[in-house]
Amino acid sequence: MKTVNDIITRDIEKPLEHWLFKKKVLILYGARQVGKTTVAQSLLKRFGKPEDYYNCDLLSVREILEKQDPQLLREYTKQSALFVLDEAQQVRGIGKALKIFHDACPEVQIIATGSSSFDLANKLNEPLTGRSIEFILYPFSFHELSQRRSHFDLLAGLERSMIYGGYPDVALADSADDGQKLLSMIASSYLYKDILMFENLRKPALLLDLLKLLALQLGSEVSVHEIAVKLNTGTTTIERYVDLLEKAFVIFRLRSFSRNLRNEIGKKYKVYFYDIGVRNILIERMTGFDRRDDIGALWENFCIIERLKYNQRHSHARNIYFWRTHGGGHGGKEIDYIEEYDGELHGYEFKWGSAKYKEPDEFLSTYPKSSIHVIRKDNWLDFLMK
Repeated sequence: MKTVNDIITRDIEKPLEHWLFKKKVLILYGARQVGKTTVAQSLLKRFGKPEDYYNCDLLSVREILEKQDPQLLREYTKQSALFVLDEAQQVRGIGKALKIFHDACPEVQIIATGSSSFDLANKLNEPLTGRSIEFILYPFSFHELSQRRSHFDLLAGLERSMIYGGYPDVALADSADDGQKLLSMIASSYLYKDILMFENLRKPALLLDLLKLLALQLGSEVSVHEIAVKLNTGTTTIERYVDLLEKAFVIFRLRSFSRNLRNEIGKKYKVYFYDIGVRNILIERMTGFDRRDDIGALWENFCIIERLKYNQRHSHARNIYFWRTHGGGHGGKEIDYIEEYDGELHGYEFKWGSAKYKEPDEFLSTYPKSSIHVIRKDNWLDFLMK
């Protein structure tokens, strides 16, 4: 039976390969069902032995690691070049265990995967200081899908991608109906598993209600107070749940850029989804573009998440923001997305239709080393696929 990696090589493999056997523990984060296991096993097949894959969901594997016995770990890794620990967040004291593992067997390359950063990272940071490199595996990028689809098919499939997203099983499904069923399973069975398992939430239903509200406010600034009032809870709870959803790779926050202008929006953020299909299935909006009123927000989310994948593919380290001045849509100026690098600001405005966009003079004059580009259907490939 063919796996995803027999069909599509993931972009993350190249940077992972670059760091193999350089005496660093490689940590691969990503949501469940996004393909971490497949990537890890692909690397094992080429650089190690398939039998050196260990699933930390299994009690027997956890017990060995939790003993934190250097001699036992050395015995376990005899003749091994590469060792994969899948779903490593399941191991108590995983950070200390990996430190002992790394120090006892420096010649062995360790790859640990985790479907949530809130649990795994908290246990890794101190013990593995200077010993690890972290990566994020996203749902399929358009660049990855181009390995399997012609240029024409790729462009023709843009609408489907903006509705169904890029989870591997969903993107490769034989039909839209199959994709929708798979997406529904991901959203209902896998997406919040780690949050509910590790955080012992008192109000799991609140988490879903919050996520639906965030889905409806896609591309808009988030008012924590307003959401707290609507959900009849406190702002502290909302902030905590937003943080958990981000650390479980369901959503991510884009923060505002503010440095010089008095009327710039500061300390605000917008929320986008790592997978746009998850957003749509949560609010049961799987219809075509001819019956939607949220295409602008979908286009914005699509372009920003694809740009994050683009930057990772090219190993670009960039600070990212949005920018707006006070006044809202009746006087306020805005830029959907900004990248800061090499001392310059590069702004992007995302327009699905032909609506005109007037560049904000305040931004360009206040930040001389800046530029603004409008990304539309006729030029998005240059922005995301080069």
